[in-house]
Formats: sequence, structure tokens, C-alpha cells
Amino acid sequence: MPKGKPFTRAWAKQFAQVFESQGTKAVMASYGITERVLYKQRRLAEGLLARRLVVPRKQNGYIPRNHPERMEYEVEDGVVLVASDAHYWPGDNSTAHRALVKFAKEMKPKILVMNGDAFDGASISRHPPIGWTRLPTVQEELEAVEANLVELSLACPKSCKTVWTLGNHDARFETKIATCTPEMARVPGTSLVDHFPTWQPCWSVMINEGVGGVFIKHRFKGGMHAPHNNTLWGGRTVITGHLHSQKVQPITDLNGTRWGVDTGCLADPGGQQFVDYTEDNPTGWRSGFVVLTFWGGALLPPELATVWDEEHITFRGEVIRV
Repeated sequence: MPKGKPFTRAWAKQFAQVFESQGTKAVMASYGITERVLYKQRRLAEGLLARRLVVPRKQNGYIPRNHPERMEYEVEDGVVLVASDAHYWPGDNSTAHRALVKFAKEMKPKILVMNGDAFDGASISRHPPIGWTRLPTVQEELEAVEANLVELSLACPKSCKTVWTLGNHDARFETKIATCTPEMARVPGTSLVDHFPTWQPCWSVMINEGVGGVFIKHRFKGGMHAPHNNTLWGGRTVITGHLHSQKVQPITDLNGTRWGVDTGCLADPGGQQFVDYTEDNPTGWRSGFVVLTFWGGALLPPELATVWDEEHITFRGEVIRV
């Protein structure tokens, strides 16, 4: 956007034409703007045009179904950060999220995986509201998710792959539309991933295919022994979220050692998303994420970064302010 030029409807039409025909990278190059400014100007253009702007369907591997099944990557040496269950809420900035931003800046990961349920979908859940709780609107939630994901992507190096493995709460967005207005199928904007064009959507991620590979998805087996059962049945290291428990459980057999990992939740377990849902019961939930380090293509033991209090996390025997 040239300096001094007003944000007019004519500008919005021009912006929309580039955005919807060529995608986000073309807009950033044409206007000389960052990703954060891109999202701000996108919202301005949408307000002036009174409609959502959606990237081309073939950008970032997007294909004519809602979500690619699996993304595959090779990592020889370096760090992969995996976080899950942010359940981003308007006005909320969790300790674990701030820590993840810090780690992304300092560790310069090869891949950052948001492993499901970044979006909560409280107002469109199949569960009725509890009492007179005021739930955020879908638009308010989308804006909260957008702000936090932009902050994360900007903290990563430009070469980092930002991937969103979709969770059951994320699925609420399309499920609601598909259930109430099935005639809207495949209309741009009716898929959650349409609103976050710089993040690669999928159901799962495979890093370094083979027995020593790492399989990442939002959920697999259930119950308190899920991490153990995930890697037992998966035949390799399996990283999941969903249960919010944060733990690492190894299995060693004739193939070597592999790990079942629950990343915990990026959200605050006592946050507004859960306060009525849990009825103030003890949950066994822990807030944090997991750091995966690869050396010569092999995964070193997964390391948990865990929230200590509102201003600190613990990692590698240290208490770190965030």
C-alpha cells in the first residue's frame, strides 16, 4: 500500500483481485508488506467490500477437498515444535503460547505444528451453553486465532513450515455449516482453512518415513494410557494432543525405542474456555508443548516444556520467564 494513499473501495477491489487470484505471497510482494500487515489490510478490504477474501484453491497445496490427508517432511538435523489444544479465546494470551513464541524465535524450528483445536467453536458446539455464559462469536474467535497464529508464524524463520493438523473442535466450523446449510458446500469461506491461508492444513504429519519416523495428529487412541497405545498400535513415535495431559511414554522392542507423546494443551487449563465445562473438578491437565530434536535423521528423546506459573515455564531443568 503506497504511503499516503487512502484505503478506498477502489483499493479494496485491487487488493482483492491480487489476493484471490495470486495468493498471499503475491500480495506481500506487490505491496511490500509483512504477514501481520497483510492480515490487517485483508480485514480492511473485507470491510469495504462486505465479503470474505479467500486465497486461490491451489495455493499451498490446497486441493478441491477440504483437507489434505497427510503432509510428509524430511528433517535431517534441527528442531520441530509441536503444540496442541490452544482453544484460542478473545482477550486470552496463555503462558504456554508466550513460551512457544519465545522458543520459535530462539530455536528457529524447521517445522511448527499446531496439532489441532486452535479454534474452539464454543458457540457452534453440539453441547448447549451452561447457564447464562456469554460465549464469543465465531468472528471473535476467528480474529483471536488469526492474531495468535500470525504472532507464531512471524516468530519462526522464513524457511519454517507452519502446519495445522486439524482437530475435533476445528471441525465444528465446517460441521455447523454442512449441517445447517448443506447447499453452501465448497463455497469459498465455508472451510476453516480458507481463513488462514499461510498455514498448511492436513489431518496428519509424517516426519522421516520409516520405522524411526514421527507421526503427528490431533488424536488417535483414548484414555489415560493413550500415548502408550498410540505408539504401540502406530508402530512408531506418535505425537498427539486432545487429552491435555502432557506426558511422554517410551516403548522399546526389537525395532528400538519410540515414544508416545501427549503435548498437553497450549491453553490455560483454568481458562474461560473450560471453567464451566470442568465444574471446578481436578482435570489432570497440563499446559505446555513438546520440542522434537532430530540428529542425523533420528529423533532424540522428546522434551516437554511445561507451564510452571503464570510467568514461567520449566524446560531442561530450568525455570524460564516468558
